[in-house]
Amino acid sequence: MTTANQPPFRKGEGLIVKALSGFYYVMPDGGQEPPLQCRARGIFKNRGESPLVGDRVVFSASVTGEGTVEEILPRSTELVRPQVANADLAVLVFSVTEPSLSLTLLDKFLVHIEHSGLESVLCLSKQDLSLEGKDAEEAARIADTVQNIYGRIGYQVIGTSSRKGSGLEELREVLHGRLALFAGQSGVGKSSLLNALIPGLTLETNEISSKLGRGKHTTRHVELVSVGDGPHSGYVADTPGFSQLDFQELGIEDLGYGFREFRELSPNCKFRGCTHTHEPGCAVTAALDAGEAAQSRYDSYVQFLNEMKEQKRRY
Repeated sequence: MTTANQPPFRKGEGLIVKALSGFYYVMPDGGQEPPLQCRARGIFKNRGESPLVGDRVVFSASVTGEGTVEEILPRSTELVRPQVANADLAVLVFSVTEPSLSLTLLDKFLVHIEHSGLESVLCLSKQDLSLEGKDAEEAARIADTVQNIYGRIGYQVIGTSSRKGSGLEELREVLHGRLALFAGQSGVGKSSLLNALIPGLTLETNEISSKLGRGKHTTRHVELVSVGDGPHSGYVADTPGFSQLDFQELGIEDLGYGFREFRELSPNCKFRGCTHTHEPGCAVTAALDAGEAAQSRYDSYVQFLNEMKEQKRRY
């Protein structure tokens, strides 16, 4: 029997793998036991802080098994949408079939991921559907286009098939020792891919709506799941599907930073603070004219720049 003044049964460090209904589920270091259900100390609320999935924390556990998050250890990264701490890799999942791949939406994801300081890997899913004739040719053309545009500027592109299992080992190698965020357009097969990637995982999936041309959101909270075994295994987060991303928190310079090839070229622009649209001596537009930068990437940049200006006029 314990008393109110009796110290905790133990104290240790661990990783928050799930947050739900005011509880934080902490995986103690070592990974030899199930996550411990914890409440957060009231002091966090007083400071305006909140533990996040992905946080490394100090926890205590009483002899009754009740856990408490005592301290949040320093974060390397912090995302707002979705709320994940310490992620260092984003796996952006896009389909080569349904829903149709939008390079503009892919660029929008990449801008936000680059701004957040994460690395990115592009995953082309649903390469397992029985396509014939023009459909198969179109899917192959889309995959080649993504490889030519994004592989050229340093992004790793992996083609996967949840049903056939192709590309999964390559993806597991990428995830080794990382805390990865899985994101992408709704209905591209993120949950199916994770189910195939991680044995025993049974995330809910939904078929594509033929009327809307997109999938229903099947993920309602962020949860980390382990990939691989041992101390160097990785974690992945399946996150709620995104249908829209905005640029309210970004400035014009932040936008240019989000296009990595423009970021490398911009120091050679004649004018500091060049917007890469009308200024003479612009290294970005020069590269575009020389065929050294992709027209679709530049078109996305200009579209996002106009969106930002329109938002600023509204607010």
